[in-house]
Amino acid sequence: MLKICVCVSGGGTNLQAIIDGIADGTITNTQIVGVISNNKNAYALERAAAHSIPAACVSPKDFEDRAQFYDALLEKVKSYQPDLVVLAGFLVNVPEAMIREYKNRIINIHPSLIPSFCGVGYYGLKVHEAVLQRGVKVTGATVHVVDEGMDTGRILFQKAVSVEEGDTPKMLQQRVMEQAEWILLPKAINKIANGELLSE
Repeated sequence: MLKICVCVSGGGTNLQAIIDGIADGTITNTQIVGVISNNKNAYALERAAAHSIPAACVSPKDFEDRAQFYDALLEKVKSYQPDLVVLAGFLVNVPEAMIREYKNRIINIHPSLIPSFCGVGYYGLKVHEAVLQRGVKVTGATVHVVDEGMDTGRILFQKAVSVEEGDTPKMLQQRVMEQAEWILLPKAINKIANGELLSE
């Protein structure tokens, strides 16, 4: 049984896709042992509570400096004893100590086709704004392993999504979630849980 800890900052739609995937059998052999948010108002925490999943908020606002926050974040992750850490819309840089602790055991979903529109400053709606500004016709989402760089880890899955005439960043964000993110992340977790990916 793959035990996963899901880190999320906002609404938690990718978390919901994982919960639904486990419920309907798209994801097998997997249990969510904890949800962590850096935002106490994140709707993701309510989603976790609704499904009786242990959840916690570890916010940088509650600590004197970044180092203390990072220590607390890592301690909270470790307290759930996960086999895999899933960043599902987690808008916080993951500390290097955590990347070392969970080497090749942290995955992230990014709302573009890496290496396009990724790296420092590209997160959330900003990605979709940049896509529209650049005028590209195809975007998508990427599931990748988290390493010390920003969106530089090994790519596991990608799925393309068309940019349509008249798209706003919000419209594009929704399409990328529906057509790529909510499909790719459960797929990646299921393959890891069943030894088809990341097996040492």
